[in-house]
Amino acid sequence: MPAVEITNLTKDYEVGFFRKRKVRALDDLSLSVDERQIFGFLGANGAGKTTTLKLLMRLIFPTSGSARILGHDIQDVRMHRRIGYLPENPYFYDYLTARELLEYCAELFGFPAAKRRNRAADLLARVKLDEKRWDTQLRKFSKGMLQRVGLAQSLVNDPEIVFLDEPMSGLDPVGRREVRDLIASLRDDGKTVFMCSHILSDIEVLCDRVAILKRGRLAQVGSLDELRHRPDNPHQMEVMATGAEAAIVKQYLSNAAITATPSGLRIEVSAENEIENVLAALRKAGGKIVSIQPIKQSLEELFLE
Repeated sequence: MPAVEITNLTKDYEVGFFRKRKVRALDDLSLSVDERQIFGFLGANGAGKTTTLKLLMRLIFPTSGSARILGHDIQDVRMHRRIGYLPENPYFYDYLTARELLEYCAELFGFPAAKRRNRAADLLARVKLDEKRWDTQLRKFSKGMLQRVGLAQSLVNDPEIVFLDEPMSGLDPVGRREVRDLIASLRDDGKTVFMCSHILSDIEVLCDRVAILKRGRLAQVGSLDELRHRPDNPHQMEVMATGAEAAIVKQYLSNAAITATPSGLRIEVSAENEIENVLAALRKAGGKIVSIQPIKQSLEELFLE
């Protein structure tokens, strides 16, 4: 059973004042997310990512189509006990402290007093919020600190699936790395993560499968290897080498594309069986190989296409 199953989901908005017209934010979206994986949801601004999450959370309602989470229709609010959600721009009660907010969220889920306190402390430590700030009012927090608190509140009820809308927003490089490790640990704990992000490097590091939205429609979906596969030249290889000059290597490799880079030579060949020719040419030119790998389309190139 998929953790999330979306079928022909469509959302139209009415815009204008006197002359109202409909704008389609999400157009016939169908996809499924397997359990115990991190699913990346990509798209340009206005592509429909946040609209999709709001539909799944029942914050807005679809024009047509349906969706199921953990086997239950999204209209079944009892399912919300089993999920967590971090919105793109969370708004918390500014005069509560981080600890008070988490204890309040835990109380909404029926946690007794002692367990609320322990749960709040455990989660604040898990998201690596400085313990000196646990009793500081949220209105005094930076964007990155609020993001950590928001991530903690999405985990209060120990959910089976977590929906994260731009979880890296406002974080510095160290914070992004820590949150990436936390998200990866959720998968290791057997949980499912549905993550919207525009930071492609995080998607490449974390996600098992990725879907790309374009103007409200599903453009691509699959594993990263499937999406980055080059059907026009699947056997193309890249060799990185040092200690040799491009002009000398070109004398021995007439059919290869050779580019000088700050870290050495980048040699592209059209097939794996040409690697032996590259090795022979580098030996003659006095160079050595640093790495050999297949050339795949980057996620950035695919996204821009």
